[in-house]
Amino acid sequence: MSTSVESEAQTVGKPDGPQTPAAVTASAAVSAPLTHVWEVLVSPAGSQALLGDGAVLGAKGEPYHCEDGTYGVVRSYHPLEQLRVSWHSAPDSPATIVEVDLRADGDTTVVDLSQTHLHDGLDLAALEERWTQALASVAGAAQA
Repeated sequence: MSTSVESEAQTVGKPDGPQTPAAVTASAAVSAPLTHVWEVLVSPAGSQALLGDGAVLGAKGEPYHCEDGTYGVVRSYHPLEQLRVSWHSAPDSPATIVEVDLRADGDTTVVDLSQTHLHDGLDLAALEERWTQALASVAGAAQA
């Protein structure tokens, strides 16, 4: 079994003006069936692998809280397809949106993550690393 994980920060703006962060993305190809990867993702262990220790995902509209202080609300829950949550890096920070999309690709499942609605002051490199590690952790749990 193998997993490949990639990430990228994207910006938008005028060529001669300030660049505004548009999205941080990460993707993982997991050598496991889509149904299994989804079940792992929404399990307590998968929720914590993705969002952080303490995270437990509920139904749409329900909050989650992580031990590191990040928190949010489940915004969209489409089994076997998509999970979208708001994500606050700190109690007084504006919300960003983290979307996780799954799709089957032969014998593997591709998990794409994007974080949008980014604001000034976020460390894009740190976010890329966070989500790359998170997807690697989810993939590892799905392949265990």
